[in-house]
Amino acid sequence: MLKYIDDFLNQITMYRLVLFVLIFFLLSALGFSSFGWLPINPVELIFSAVFLIAVCWGANTVFAKIFKATTNLESVYITALILTLIINPIENINDIYFFTLVAVLAMGSKYILAINRKHIFNPAAFAVVVIAFVSDQSASWWIGSFWMIPVVLLGGLLVVRKVRRFSLVLSFLLTSLVVILGRNSFNSSASLILFFSFIMLTEPQTTPPTKILQILNGFIVGLLFTPQIHLGSIYPTPELAILIGNIFSFFVSPKERLLLKLKEKIKIAPGIYDFVFGLEKPPSYLAGQYMEWTLPQKNPDSRGSRRYFTLASSPTEDNLRIGIKLYPNPSSFKKSLMDLPKDSEIIASQLSGEFTLPKDLSRKLCFIAGGIGVTPFRSMVKYLLDKNEKRDIVLLFSNKTAEDIVYQDIFDQAALKLGIKTIYVNTDTTGYIDEEMIRQQVLDFRERIFYISGRRSMIEAFEKTLESLGVKEIKVDFFPGYV
Repeated sequence: MLKYIDDFLNQITMYRLVLFVLIFFLLSALGFSSFGWLPINPVELIFSAVFLIAVCWGANTVFAKIFKATTNLESVYITALILTLIINPIENINDIYFFTLVAVLAMGSKYILAINRKHIFNPAAFAVVVIAFVSDQSASWWIGSFWMIPVVLLGGLLVVRKVRRFSLVLSFLLTSLVVILGRNSFNSSASLILFFSFIMLTEPQTTPPTKILQILNGFIVGLLFTPQIHLGSIYPTPELAILIGNIFSFFVSPKERLLLKLKEKIKIAPGIYDFVFGLEKPPSYLAGQYMEWTLPQKNPDSRGSRRYFTLASSPTEDNLRIGIKLYPNPSSFKKSLMDLPKDSEIIASQLSGEFTLPKDLSRKLCFIAGGIGVTPFRSMVKYLLDKNEKRDIVLLFSNKTAEDIVYQDIFDQAALKLGIKTIYVNTDTTGYIDEEMIRQQVLDFRERIFYISGRRSMIEAFEKTLESLGVKEIKVDFFPGYV
């Protein structure tokens, strides 16, 4: 069952999934309210949703033109729907003024309160916090109704499964529940807590890049989620708690949001291309990390206009490089990327990932790559070459045929200069990487840290194989997005 869920999630981007989940929440709420199970008028709810979407879209369009910034309509709709689900629907003319101000504040925060083109705060949370401080109106979090629990749980788990922010969510849930139960004041509904943790807390733009920092972020927000801890007359609310978490995340996260120009597109194998982007100022990153790439399109498909790609370039190089494989029926994103002329611009942000070399140079490593999944290893090996840093590494590199092999020049050079051993496995002629091959080619496999990069199904298969061999340390290259 889990395999089918992952197969579905791999066919849709994170942003599109969140958008669909929020629409599911809204439609469910409309159904429940029609039966009188929610204290919400369904007509007012529909009007509020349409109104917020329209105002958010209009405000975002204006701000984007003023700041000459690219925009992602999915994020606009997501913010509008979140506001719809946490603020009571429009009932009178005063509510229209309130909703307009909230929508404009939410959109404006993404452009005005941004450093290096990276916004600091969750837009919806920022808007309702500001409104609460300057008026007597605030978010009601009506989605916290009892009837919404199974709906929020189902949709929320899909989102968390997609973005792999389990550590963040669990840290928040445990901390907030300890605080609530410790005070014997369970006045927050389960649905509210689940919606907050699954949807609001996991926004990639405003969460830290590593598991340890995500756990700490979840702890901070969980501690402030309920009004048990306060500063004088200022009592925290869910939206204020998340803004404080956003501030923490901003200070501990990479700040880069780069506007890059395409330098060249290179065909390196059948259906595989390297895209090389020029840099004015090289970002600080570790070999093996990834970034989110945004490419506006007129008619994006269900896989959206944002994608996560591992950097194939090394921090020692003066460009950023990504390797792309075109599968049958490629996404609109990849089609647009292929059509980009030289000097066209694209945005790269959210530098993240822990699929990096260990600090201990004496640790023995084994890399397993399938096809274009070799990109992080190209980054690592190129870095070691440029630094003349020797490590004990074996690379098992699987492809269908010999002509599908990419970056062989880098790996062959590393074999001569650094002693890195690469075994090229062509499935059409030499079979597959399996338990027997690992035993034969990596005699001391139990002493090594294994790094696996490739399609999700391949990663899961190798994890099981390595566990059966008794391998204790396994790292996998995973990031939220279409794989």
